Amino acid sequence: MEDKRILYVSSEVVPYLAENEVSLMSYDVPKMINDQGGQIRIFMPRYGNINERRHQLHEVIRLSGMNLVVNDLDMPLIIKVASIPKERIQVYFIDNDEYFKRKATFSDEDGVLYPDNDERAIFFAKGVVETVKKLNWVPDIIHVHGWMASLLPIYMKHYYKDEALFSETKIVTSVYGQSFEGALDSEMINKIKFDNIPHDAIKELEIPNYENLISASISHSDGVIIASENVSSSLTKIIESSGKPFLPFASKEKFAEAYTNFYKGMLS
Repeated sequence: MEDKRILYVSSEVVPYLAENEVSLMSYDVPKMINDQGGQIRIFMPRYGNINERRHQLHEVIRLSGMNLVVNDLDMPLIIKVASIPKERIQVYFIDNDEYFKRKATFSDEDGVLYPDNDERAIFFAKGVVETVKKLNWVPDIIHVHGWMASLLPIYMKHYYKDEALFSETKIVTSVYGQSFEGALDSEMINKIKFDNIPHDAIKELEIPNYENLISASISHSDGVIIASENVSSSLTKIIESSGKPFLPFASKEKFAEAYTNFYKGMLS
């Protein structure tokens, strides 16, 4: 994977958030490609429970200051950056005071999902793409992890479809068993349609639960990786019937070779 450019877009990444399946793989996979001489960038949201001082986050003024429109509202984009110690891996954080100030990731202390998680996901997807455009960094592959990042493939295939920068970029989505209960805001589909994304392309999001979000992400990806042993049978069926190249679950010991070969297949 020497000199190949891979952009990792994730809901959660260690060491910035607690260890779970998504956050660990969102660190292990980029590290593996970095060790192989690939060029990588990682993007994640800057949740309020990330300790900025400990992790030495700092704002990148030249990338910040843009406004992103979410459901007809102008929301300022703040970009922060940090390096994973010892790995020389740069992590970019998408921030906005309205969406990412609160001291938790997806839900309040009672476990109730934040009512604006849908808008946070839209803001995150747009924020990543706009920042990559400003960096003028052309990824060969964009690899998406976690449901907060699941709108990125949709926006890439519709909202940003005419961006010459990404004309050759392939999108890979990792599907995890780690989900959420219930559904996001029922108006989510209309907020996405506000960005001229056709209803037919996202009709699953009429009910924006975990499975439908991931299903919409799969249908807009070029390849899919089953990243958990415990992906539901219904999601597995969606992946198998999607017609997309997909990689079955690979254990911790075997994922490096499996993922590398899958990437090479996507790029050939």
